[in-house]
Amino acid sequence: MNHEEVIAATRAWIEKAVIGLNLCPFAKAVYVKDQVRIVVSDARHIDGFLEDLDRELDHLAAVDPEVTDTTLLVHPTLFPDFLDFNDLTQIADEAVSEHELDGVLQIASFHPDFQFEGTEADDITNYTNRSPYPTLHLIREASIDRAVEAFPEAEMIYERNMETLRTLGIAGWKALGLSTPKRDGEA
Repeated sequence: MNHEEVIAATRAWIEKAVIGLNLCPFAKAVYVKDQVRIVVSDARHIDGFLEDLDRELDHLAAVDPEVTDTTLLVHPTLFPDFLDFNDLTQIADEAVSEHELDGVLQIASFHPDFQFEGTEADDITNYTNRSPYPTLHLIREASIDRAVEAFPEAEMIYERNMETLRTLGIAGWKALGLSTPKRDGEA
């Protein structure tokens, strides 16, 4: 799978779902200023992916936020199983600490088969965290703080997103053209 296709699918998801459905009211400001870095990993194993994560943590910590405010680290094929990817997010969080970036950066995860604990796999509310490919979102905490100040009821975003997706439904999601791309080996 080439990088251009992965980036195009990721951008479509950002534009149609994250921004288009206003799932993250903070995303549009950095996206339109081209401050979102999308990096596609070609790692052949988890250790290689974690090395890519290390590089991206270092990059984001060092670069001016006006140049890159946030990074999406995407791997189109390495993590087909959501539970395995979910386990990896704990290691990713540990990497933040190892880089001494606690309080500076945090990581959110997205996956084509994301499933909240206690929900059925086909529950539409899972789509708040479904992306075309397994993705780690590296976020500056200062950006979150500024966004929360600008959006005083930030704790309500989660609930509003659930309601948005319940209203939209699976058919509405598919109408956005955001169905998960087929991965290698799938029919």
